This record gives sequence, C-alpha cells and structure tokens, in this order.
Amino acid sequence: MHLFIFILVYPFIWVLSKLPFRVLYFISDVVYILIYHLIGYRRDVVRKNIKIAYPDISEEKLNTMMRKFYHHFCDIFIEMIKTMSISEAEMKKRFVFTNMEVPGQLLNNNKNFILCLGHYASYEWVLSIHSHHDNKGYAIYKKIKNKYFDTLIREIRGKWKTNLVVNKEAKVKITEVLKEKNDKAVVFGFIMDQSPSNARNKHWAKFFNIKTPFFTGVEDIAKEHNLPLLFLGTKKIKRGYYESTFTVITENPREHKDYELTDTYAQLLQKQIEIAPEFYFWTHKRFKFMKGLDD
Repeated sequence: MHLFIFILVYPFIWVLSKLPFRVLYFISDVVYILIYHLIGYRRDVVRKNIKIAYPDISEEKLNTMMRKFYHHFCDIFIEMIKTMSISEAEMKKRFVFTNMEVPGQLLNNNKNFILCLGHYASYEWVLSIHSHHDNKGYAIYKKIKNKYFDTLIREIRGKWKTNLVVNKEAKVKITEVLKEKNDKAVVFGFIMDQSPSNARNKHWAKFFNIKTPFFTGVEDIAKEHNLPLLFLGTKKIKRGYYESTFTVITENPREHKDYELTDTYAQLLQKQIEIAPEFYFWTHKRFKFMKGLDD
C-alpha cells in the first residue's frame, strides 16, 4: 500500500517542483482555502496554542494570526517540494545567512558544533547552509512511516550535502562521528522546540506564560562532547525570501549549570516567535503539558 500511494503521488510532486514560484504560490493559495476554510485542518489545536501563548489576544487578532499562519503553512510545503529542482544560485538568493562568519570561525578552527533551531519560518531551507562550506553536516529528523516517502525526504533534504540521522539514533551516531578522524569539523543540526510526548524526566522551561517540558538531549550531548551550541533565528522577509542569523549560546557548554542552555534556547525561540508569531508551527501540540510559572 505504501508503494502504491508513493507511485500515485510522486509524479505530481515532481511536476510541482518544476513549476515557477508564481504558479506554486497560486497553488498554495488554493490549498490554503481547502485546509483552513473547508477542512479546518487542526484549527482547534492552532487556536488553543495561540490563546495559551497570548491569553489576552482579541478574537479579531487571533483570527488574523491564524489566517496568516495557514498561508505560511501551505507555502512551506510548496517550498519544500520546490527544493527538488531549485538551483544553488536561486537558493542563495532566497535564503540568506547574515553572519556566516560566526559558524565559519568555528569551522575554520576545526571545531565541531551543534546548531539548534525551532519550527519557525523556513526550517527546510536552513539545510542550504551546507552549500556555503565544505564541512559535513548531520541533521536529526523524525523518520516517516512510509519508507518510500522517507527516502524522498532524505533525498530532498540531502541536496545540500546534509546527512539525515533518525532522532532515536542521534546520540550513538554523533558519538561515532566524533570518534572518527575527520579532516574537517562537522555540524550537527537539531530542531528542538517540540514538547516531549512524556513530560517526566524532562526540563520544565519558561516559555511564554507558562512552563512546558523541553527536550534536554541537545544540552546533554553538547556537554558530553563539549560542543559549542549555536542558535539559528530566521526572519521571513517576504514570500519566498528569508534571512537567518546565528547566535552563540555557548562555546563551552560544560561551564553551564544543568538546564541553563535549554532555558536560554527556549527564551531565544520565544523572542524569535514574538517578532512574527504567524510563522511558528502552531499545528503541533506545543502545550500538551503545562505548569504555572510559580510551580
């Protein structure tokens, strides 16, 4: 069945990837009408998440934010498909890194590091970072159940010399890579804003108006291997154009108290979201577990 579905869908995806952006964004607008107005995909989840983050938001502003979010939500998947055929020159024009000298200094000094970011703006096109340097990159991701689509996603995301690692294998893989005698430093990328499915034994970080559990695996790995930790914040300039900026969280993770790095990450992520909250992925159950700030 998985193969049958893939055979049906893949030709459509391939054709889409060849279309110019103006046509793709027209299609995105049509899809927006379907999933927001007609189907109402996860609309209740998005509404609940935004109201938790912004408890005083008016109904008018809430509805405006939701409409903007769903427009962006559709654009992101269209842009991911376009990655199949987009040229390196076009990508560099549309996705700009404002301060590549920050990671460049670490790489030039042969220092491996971790890059963390949230499901914000264009997290898919962030992978084009590897077209700006010759170092190996490893991106941690959640495996798709349909193995054929999983292979396709790996190919799309691997276009910019990125090696995808299943999240459950990340810790072992990173240890293996670091034990190898690499001629050049390597980069490990994590998206780490999801609330864990199990709130026990996770760190409760302040995030907007509440405390919610964050994964601590990135902090644990950074301290275990003493890897510098960088945050990547992205701005959507206009439709199809983005700018990303690196912020150094720490170059010496072992010098920090437990969970201090996770707390810093949570605040950097929140600060980024507050600039333009419509570009955050509100469809995930961000606040499945919650505590008051005084708890």
